[in-house]
Amino acid sequence: MSTIVWSFRALVFVVSITALPLLAAEPTWKAGTARAVITPKKSLWMAGYGSRTAPAEGKQHDLMIRVLALEDATGRRGVVLSSDTLGIPQSMYNDVCGLLKSRYGLDRSQIMLSASHTHCGPVLKGALLDIYPVNDEQLRDIEDYSNWLTTEIVSTIGRGLDDLQPATLSRGVGMADFAVNRRTNREPDVPALREQNQLFGPVDHTVPVLAVKRPDGTLKAVIFTYACHNTTLSFQQWCGDYAGFAQYSLEARYPDVTAMFCMGCGADQNPLPRRTVELCQAYASQLTKAVSAVLDQPLVPVKSSLETRHAFVPLAMDPPPSKAQLQKMSEEPVSYTQRWAARLMKGLQSGTIQISDYPYPIQAWRLGGDQLWITLGGEVVVDFSLRLKAELGERVWISAYSNDVMAYIPSKRVLMEGGYEGQSSMMVYGLPTERWSPDVEERVIKGVHNVVRSLDH
Repeated sequence: MSTIVWSFRALVFVVSITALPLLAAEPTWKAGTARAVITPKKSLWMAGYGSRTAPAEGKQHDLMIRVLALEDATGRRGVVLSSDTLGIPQSMYNDVCGLLKSRYGLDRSQIMLSASHTHCGPVLKGALLDIYPVNDEQLRDIEDYSNWLTTEIVSTIGRGLDDLQPATLSRGVGMADFAVNRRTNREPDVPALREQNQLFGPVDHTVPVLAVKRPDGTLKAVIFTYACHNTTLSFQQWCGDYAGFAQYSLEARYPDVTAMFCMGCGADQNPLPRRTVELCQAYASQLTKAVSAVLDQPLVPVKSSLETRHAFVPLAMDPPPSKAQLQKMSEEPVSYTQRWAARLMKGLQSGTIQISDYPYPIQAWRLGGDQLWITLGGEVVVDFSLRLKAELGERVWISAYSNDVMAYIPSKRVLMEGGYEGQSSMMVYGLPTERWSPDVEERVIKGVHNVVRSLDH
């Protein structure tokens, strides 16, 4: 097992014995929850695997959105939404933010839209443009569902705000070790490597937990984060994967609780082995036990203070392939890369100006004056989590797949190594290039530090 894993275990142990909480404070927070079923009624295409050849067929369990609304002692509000989706695209994020601004006066910094990145959820509009052979009728169904989901997200957040009631917040950190670095461990080798304690590569096995309790001490909501792809399952049924099962399991264990999963920097992490419902439920059980173990211990109270900031940071892209390269790719047998090249060729011929950088969302919340919660857009590799924790200190949580999932976000190391996360995945998401520019990591890290510093002004 890597030294990085042991360092996190040591950190959690130190925190557990040195950060003992004070006596529980009076409920100076207000908290509200709401949830809604978002399982498509029509058989839409499923997002996440390019090898799929047909839309969904039934469900393993319902897909959900869940909301936690918070209000601190000064009246400052923030909302967190967890969703059983691959990712909420930029256009839907913008629409949701616009509606929440006009109806409730919330700005972007106060709105945290998190996707579990389940690969058994629906394709949404404006995303995965070329990956599936979608016909016109199916495109209309995707558009209709996405518009409905946008309305449902805003409505559910509104119900969460209407539910605001006195509450206390507290925090802790647990551990779950089923995430495996998929770039450095071959999937068939993982069972033997795990048994021999020889898994290799960076991981983040921490499970940050935020507990929200009513004045009588009962649990109202729990938010938990883990850095691992929701890719246990690849069948044709709607399902929230291990995160979905874990949310349902926690809600069964704690009456009247809303359990919300937020994905960490797990873009290069997989639950291994995989591909069966039994394995998916086993990973969910491990995560449920990790969260429950935290809840069973004394937690650190979070004072009633919420500060929020947000910024878009431009991430530069490498130049697109040449016209000759695109022409050649567009004439290859039908595939997502062929469709991608053909679409870019059509844009070149029509004079459409291709974007050369992307507005990347970074968000920072500071809870209680000392707990940082950073959210990053896109599929972020684990290097970012490890680096930001080292640079910002132990009291920082990192969530990815938040407020837009536009592509993988590789560290410089992963970008230079190439492979799926570093290069070819850009075409899956439809961006007009094969790679980010080499400074992608530094732009993200600098952006995070700037947003965090803005909390002090």
